[in-house]
Amino acid sequence: MRAPGGVPSAHVDPFIRSQLPPRELWPTLDYSAPHLRGYPDRLNACEALLDAAIEAGAGERPVFHYEGLTWSFRHLLDRVQRIARVLVDDFGLVPGERVLLRSGNTPMVAACWLAVARVGGVVVNTMPLLRARELAHIVEKAQVRVGLCELALAQEMPSVVKDVAFFTPGGDGEADLDQRLEAKPASGGCVATAADDPVLVSFTSGTTGNPKGAAHFHRDVVAVTDCWPRVYTVQAGDVIVGSPTLAFTYGLAASLLYPLRYRVPAVLVYRPTPQGILEAIERYRATSLYSVPTLYQAMLEHAGDYDLSSLRKCTSAGENLRTRQWEQWRDATGMRIVNGLGTTEMLTHFVSESMEVACVGSIGHAVPGYRVAVLDDGGQPLPPGGRGRLAVTGPTGCRYIGDPQRQRAYVYNGWNLTGDVCERDSEGCFWYVDRADDMIVSAGYNISPQEVERAVAEHPEVAACAVVGVPHEARGNVVRACVVLRDRQAATPETARAIQDFVKSALAPYKYPREVRFLDELPRTATGKIQRFRLKGELQ
Repeated sequence: MRAPGGVPSAHVDPFIRSQLPPRELWPTLDYSAPHLRGYPDRLNACEALLDAAIEAGAGERPVFHYEGLTWSFRHLLDRVQRIARVLVDDFGLVPGERVLLRSGNTPMVAACWLAVARVGGVVVNTMPLLRARELAHIVEKAQVRVGLCELALAQEMPSVVKDVAFFTPGGDGEADLDQRLEAKPASGGCVATAADDPVLVSFTSGTTGNPKGAAHFHRDVVAVTDCWPRVYTVQAGDVIVGSPTLAFTYGLAASLLYPLRYRVPAVLVYRPTPQGILEAIERYRATSLYSVPTLYQAMLEHAGDYDLSSLRKCTSAGENLRTRQWEQWRDATGMRIVNGLGTTEMLTHFVSESMEVACVGSIGHAVPGYRVAVLDDGGQPLPPGGRGRLAVTGPTGCRYIGDPQRQRAYVYNGWNLTGDVCERDSEGCFWYVDRADDMIVSAGYNISPQEVERAVAEHPEVAACAVVGVPHEARGNVVRACVVLRDRQAATPETARAIQDFVKSALAPYKYPREVRFLDELPRTATGKIQRFRLKGELQ
């Protein structure tokens, strides 16, 4: 069987490739830029990133700092090789099979990611905040049999994944994977995967509420390390620290892919609180910070309490960075935040401001290797000043597994339509306007209003509900639940808190409605559709 690029696939289990959309629904994939030419038809991301670093002499350099623990590149390879043997010997994993990962940002989850890639498996990254029913949908969609999970998050895993091994953050504890890997040899190379064999399925919530699984190939993973870092640079001497989880493609690139490619260390922060990130910068003399607007806002209050003199550059993504936030951070730290935009479907950034931040408030220019445009409703590029749908093509692109309907909605005439409304000025800078769909982007998280609505509606006191996003100074937007109760006399702060706690117990906590408004009825059109724009205003 052949991979999409034409060479025989290494996958023994063909499920994910069988779930890729028909080729006519794929976006245009463009590797014509000089820095993207020459990738071999046989390519394994682990080999291209980790093994190549060892061969280049980086073995004794630090790759991860974590709560006083430091791993070298060579130690990382040792762990990766041993975990790979556990996957094959103990779990019978074959190339193409999926492995679900669940952990905070730890050295061991990074090693597990690379080990899955090494043996030709497909990584299914999940956020540690997800609950059992959310995990169950992902497991069903990707047909996952094997899971590797941090011991502290063990409670919900056995109910959703058949074969699970648990680990501690540093891999040196009493968890079963910690013990298993010590009995394995630190040897063995990488499976000779096709460059276009899937290596990652990253799930992101859609406006219908069900997560969409975006497939990425080994070549995609390597290609992104050769694109955005040409703008927001990764240089010798850098020490990277980031707040996004490795389960986000933004966090994966910042804290794993870029450090490996450029042989620099990353500081992994398990709980990226404002103080936790600032302390990590001070402790490890971090030079480069990857974060989101909400956290930059929260760090402002504490920035003066830490020595941030080592910091040389900062970047923001995940949601729109407001000009006021940019100015406040510059005034407090002297740092100019480099704003940009990427999506799960594109794997990472395709548009970014320059290091000089010449257009404060914009999201910048197309990243080298990508072509970006603003399209009108007919799919034609708009001239400068026109407002329309943001579209992109390049070396990566959207390929949803088992979801041709939403694939058709995301890809149009070869363009990836990100769901963002933007403008382009006469200098070629892109300016973010809003989301084109109902997705709520809060503190860098994409939240489906329909998913939250379903959870709220399950509360026994709720007769009807609608969920919208409303602007918020610190978080960009927050989730507002507009609720009609079965007993209108129960419209109390206590009931609101009970609904919030109910949703937290069913969904990841970041999805819960931070505002609960009680209404006598939901405003509707003559045809019965909810008038959501009215719910975003000031409600009594």
